[in-house]
Amino acid sequence: MKHVVIYTDGACKGNPGPGGWGAFLTFEGHEKVLYGGELLTTNNKMELMAVIKALESLKENCKISLYLDSQYVRQGITEWIHGWKLKGWKTASKQAVKNAELWKELDALVHGSGHDITWHWVKGHSGDPGNERADELANQGVLMALQEAS
Repeated sequence: MKHVVIYTDGACKGNPGPGGWGAFLTFEGHEKVLYGGELLTTNNKMELMAVIKALESLKENCKISLYLDSQYVRQGITEWIHGWKLKGWKTASKQAVKNAELWKELDALVHGSGHDITWHWVKGHSGDPGNERADELANQGVLMALQEAS
């Protein structure tokens, strides 16, 4: 299996507000950048979209080291999602899971693929080069959304 390193990040100017997502992928010296945005969204949605779009871009099953600064996404996909599915997409307090459609999409990509994913949390804005690059891409996504709207 190819080993791909992925850094993802989301950004939002206001929450909700204009937002963007970014992903920076590397494989054996090759780099791929992805970004996009929406005019009215939330930071959590953009964090989820970054991971979804990165995984969707892979053309074959890979061993993946995925770095993100969102505990929401990391814990959601590695811990919370199992309970949500058992409870019909409800939280422990019986509330509907926020962003359930995106979680379902991510779940299919993670658990329905042949990818071997190792999740790594990194502190945001702490100088990690991959995280800083993903942050720049997420902010490009915000600008793109704003430009498309004007």
